[in-house]
Amino acid sequence: MKEHREWSIAADQLRKSPMRTKRDVQEALRHLLMPLEEHLSEGGGRLALRYSGAGHPHPVADMEGFSRLLWGMAPYVAGDSEEGESEAWWSRCLRGILAGTDPDSEDYWGEVNDYDQRLVEMAAIGLGLCLIPEKLWEPLEEKEKANLYAWLSQVNDHSCCDCNWLFFPIMVNLGFRRVGLPVNQELMEANLDRMESFYLGRGWYSDGEGGHSDYYIPFAIHYYGLLYATFMGEEDPQRATLFKERAAAFAADFLQWFSPDGSAVPYGRSLTYRFAQAAFWSALAYAEVEVPGLTTGMLKGLVLRHLRWWWKQPILDAAGVLTVGYGYPNLVMAENYNAPGSPYWAFKTFLVLALPDDHPFWKVDEEPLPTLPKLSIQPEPHLVLCRDEETGHVAAFNSGHRSSNEHTHTSAKYEKFAYSTAFGFSVPRAEWGLWQGAFDSMLALSEEDNLFRVRRRNEETRIKGDVLYARWQPWRDVEVETWVIAGLPWHARVHLIKTRRGLDAAEGGFALGLGSTGPGSGVENCGVWARTEHGAVGAYGLVGFSQAEVLYPQANTNVLHPRTVIPTLRTALPPGTHLLAGLFYGRPGSTPDAHPDALTADAAREAAMRLGVSVHEGEVKIVKPHGTTIIRL
Repeated sequence: MKEHREWSIAADQLRKSPMRTKRDVQEALRHLLMPLEEHLSEGGGRLALRYSGAGHPHPVADMEGFSRLLWGMAPYVAGDSEEGESEAWWSRCLRGILAGTDPDSEDYWGEVNDYDQRLVEMAAIGLGLCLIPEKLWEPLEEKEKANLYAWLSQVNDHSCCDCNWLFFPIMVNLGFRRVGLPVNQELMEANLDRMESFYLGRGWYSDGEGGHSDYYIPFAIHYYGLLYATFMGEEDPQRATLFKERAAAFAADFLQWFSPDGSAVPYGRSLTYRFAQAAFWSALAYAEVEVPGLTTGMLKGLVLRHLRWWWKQPILDAAGVLTVGYGYPNLVMAENYNAPGSPYWAFKTFLVLALPDDHPFWKVDEEPLPTLPKLSIQPEPHLVLCRDEETGHVAAFNSGHRSSNEHTHTSAKYEKFAYSTAFGFSVPRAEWGLWQGAFDSMLALSEEDNLFRVRRRNEETRIKGDVLYARWQPWRDVEVETWVIAGLPWHARVHLIKTRRGLDAAEGGFALGLGSTGPGSGVENCGVWARTEHGAVGAYGLVGFSQAEVLYPQANTNVLHPRTVIPTLRTALPPGTHLLAGLFYGRPGSTPDAHPDALTADAAREAAMRLGVSVHEGEVKIVKPHGTTIIRL
């Protein structure tokens, strides 16, 4: 009990940390490590949390949890001028690595297979060999070196997934190069060339051919590319320069994903890695990449504000262990590959700890974000981002994608019309009805049987200014054309639906977090609003909808708030062609502008005019400087 009480105190100290200095960041890492000691195996090579399962077996998950600590520990040791404070935990890590790579040890990590999770985890050891060979390699006896090399070399003999995984063999071979071991140069070149085929332009990649452009671009592809550029600057100057130039180009867009309070837009999969969202900024600082308009103080602010924001969220359990989830512990939104130790990939953001004490990153004062435009059109990830300067709210409006994948809740994570720093997004709890489906920022259609389908992939997409278009087919004989007109706090959506079957339609706005009491809410004709201490949301039907309601989805469906309400517009659609149009409102906080008075029918009509949307008999007109769109029945 005494130890658990100390860990709870450590977690509380983490939440109270000012996060201003290098020492603050070092202490934060130690606070996160503290409760893990008792979960290390006797040999030290496994972190056995095991409060839930994943697609890979427990022994592999235990190895994964252990290895992910190295993403923080290797930089910590590399940049620790006092050494003593990092030494105790490093001795545990080194002991675990030796046990895990020793075939005679009970903690031996075993022989790997193609597409094995252990191939992923080898990259952290590769980083350690690059950063601290004097701690990880030089102290080893010859047999220990042979064991480590033999186990890691398996990465050169097994297939990796055709996506960001291609960098894992590269990271291992970079480690080999650093300590003078044989390198599979042919594999490195092949993987680097294959990664080149994922490049989309303007600094953006897709995560595999036809894949999504999500957080795997900053916290994986660019992260490893910047490490490569740093470690291979002399041997491969052309690629090193290219990786840095692309990272600088990407940074200009990625800035738009962050709110002034440090939060980032929750979007896509693997959100349980949480503060890995800022790992790119750490890598940018470590690689000393210059970005026009982005000072070192701004870069420092991006990292530290992000960490401070996360420390305020209930992401630790009572003992101080990181949980699976996003804004709170939540297995509902987790991926199949999220094991209990998976969240510690967030330690990648601690790369800045490798910078010496006298580096400018640690010497300058942090600065706020630079002045950013209210609208940022990013065609590569299929997004248009909007910023509300008064509240700091950032929303990403999404045209959708031509391809999909088989990961958990793909439609919710990649195909909603909007994603928000303030309101997050929701995933289905089960398949029955709107309450289990939690369809915020989506159009949900049912064959009048209470089983709803939403957009999963698109036949066609495009972005023109602040207007996003998609054509999609939830059934073979149902076609939906969708226009989203981006904006904050109001945005508009228009749908032209051609159906050969009778459908029930429901369209949700932003999901609003509930507090300790119920929301203030109201329904006016075909408009609905709700307000809590987290802000105000609303929806107003312009044409085609017959009713509006405040929907209470099941608990733990939203990534930010365990309990939410969703303003929802509904109607029935007989076979034929139908036109639906609605306005959707979202504004965080308890500012006067977020009061329900702002959500009247008059306010909605004024918002429609500002967005360039007008409704006439049988048509919706969208008038913009870049052109006029007329949508007719």
